[in-house]
Amino acid sequence: MEVVPAWAPAVGFTLLPHAGGLLGSSITKREIPTWYETLQKPSWCPPNWVFAPVWGTLYTSMGFGSYLVWKELGGFNEKSLVPLGLYAGNLALNWAWTPIFFGAHKMGWGLVTLLLTTGTATATTASWYNINRTAAYLMVPYLAWLSLASALNYRVWKDNRNKK
Repeated sequence: MEVVPAWAPAVGFTLLPHAGGLLGSSITKREIPTWYETLQKPSWCPPNWVFAPVWGTLYTSMGFGSYLVWKELGGFNEKSLVPLGLYAGNLALNWAWTPIFFGAHKMGWGLVTLLLTTGTATATTASWYNINRTAAYLMVPYLAWLSLASALNYRVWKDNRNKK
């Protein structure tokens, strides 16, 4: 019987969020020069090169946090259903934003998706707090970035409503 190495769950949980990010990056790379660059953006919009390293760091942080919760609760079981279920829902919403905003050019629906993502990230963080505080604290930069991303999405949507 083959045994999973002790480090494998930590690596798997840490890398999992990157899967959706990598898939979304193919859409983003195609749409930045052809569509996104034509949009009016606020003066405080970060430069394009900032997004990939920020998301890479955030995905690593939240992925490792999910591992800490999984480990603390003894794996996938009844106790982990809510905290890891909220996290899974959050990841699904997070991954959906890129095809909605960049792929379909639905800036308003992108904002709705981001607000739902922020809500599930907040609920995830709250549910993790009493399980593993380090895991909850690892979500704080993600929550801060989601706040910035939501404000940016709102401004881009508001300032480009008539743009196809």
